[in-house]
Amino acid sequence: MNEKTKKWLRAALVRAVRTTAQTAVATIGTTAVTIGDVNWLMVLSASGLSGILSLLTCMAGLPEISEKDG
Repeated sequence: MNEKTKKWLRAALVRAVRTTAQTAVATIGTTAVTIGDVNWLMVLSASGLSGILSLLTCMAGLPEISEKDG
């Protein structure tokens, strides 16, 4: 794997993890009053999907990785 690919993959994964965590926090906060009321399947499903969509969106380009870095 070349250095440009490693930089892209690292940046894309960081972005996907952040997006997944943000979605989980938002979903937990909007679905339950107490932690016992959380629909964990929905949280995992929405968060996982947001991570996948983030990676797919990164295929269009990452502003963190400039053309001169490659």
